[in-house]
Amino acid sequence: MPMHKGILPREGFCADVILKLIRRTILNPNLLLPLILLARYTKRGQDLSILHPKAARRLKLLFYLAVARGLSGWFSDRVRNNWVSDKYDWSKEIVLITGGAAGIGAAMVKLLDELKIRVVVLDVQRMTYAASSRVSHFYCDVRSPANVAAVAERVVGQIGHPTVVINNAGVCRGKTILDATPEDVRFTFDVNALAPFWVTKTFLPHMIAQNHGMVVTVSSFASWVTAPNMVDYAASKAAAMSFHEGLSAELQTRYKAPKIRTVIVHPGGTKTPLFTGYSQGARFLLPLQEPESVAEAIVKQILSGRSGQVVMPEAGGMLPAVRVYPDWRSYRVRSRAQRSMLNFKGRQVIEDVAAPFETKDSVQAVSTA
Repeated sequence: MPMHKGILPREGFCADVILKLIRRTILNPNLLLPLILLARYTKRGQDLSILHPKAARRLKLLFYLAVARGLSGWFSDRVRNNWVSDKYDWSKEIVLITGGAAGIGAAMVKLLDELKIRVVVLDVQRMTYAASSRVSHFYCDVRSPANVAAVAERVVGQIGHPTVVINNAGVCRGKTILDATPEDVRFTFDVNALAPFWVTKTFLPHMIAQNHGMVVTVSSFASWVTAPNMVDYAASKAAAMSFHEGLSAELQTRYKAPKIRTVIVHPGGTKTPLFTGYSQGARFLLPLQEPESVAEAIVKQILSGRSGQVVMPEAGGMLPAVRVYPDWRSYRVRSRAQRSMLNFKGRQVIEDVAAPFETKDSVQAVSTA
């Protein structure tokens, strides 16, 4: 699956297109600086500045904003990466993805496979697509720490130590607080919030020993805005976000492994079976994402070898502000979000969430069809 190279994203013309255009033009200091210099040091520019003083002032203001934005982004990147660099040899790295048999995870596997990167998939589903011998699938119910540990032993013995771990597996029951059974709630937290602990705890010690590696955690817009019928899902994704934040801090302060990268991913509604019937609304501002679009953004961040944040669609980056809105605004936003879940059906890979964890033999080396 090649990277998308079109002018418009797969989702068509939307707010993200305008945001990218703004960043590349009126908030691009490299474009604004020549205009500032022409206005300051050429006769024609000086004359225009005198004739249009308001436009000249606004041009300077835009330039200062662009420079401030660029410096802030540069400083944030250095702080996220602990002011140290690292190199990744993708011919030797091993990427492990939970929930990589379908959906966004499958799209990531296909991209990485095309880039000739070794991939290990942990999933309770069988692979829904053909892949090369670089991709290996291991059956694993990531809800169980014992299962994760047992499978990890086979992964290390047969493939090697993963250097990139992507906590991607996710579930959504789509029930209200009163309708959700204790088993529903535990199942949601087991997969979305606790599995990242078990998987990361298993593979992190080797990364720390090498001071090299990356942990990617897939959260959600729901970690910022909780809608009715998905309270357990939103709470579990908020927990995943906290896991990422705490892990990032511990790597620097407790484990003395500043080169290990951490990435947090916040996708909005995505066109996968998990969210069948989900309607995000605001189609221009927050269009439903194709799984390939989210996967590409994650893979690009991974290939950069840098810690960071992936928000898809990008306009969703405004949603954290809901948490500091006054109540008259934030309450209304959360209440209106109930429209998204009116026709939600989703897809439940595990129907009997109360059943005990299963242990099966791993399925190895899925070959190209």
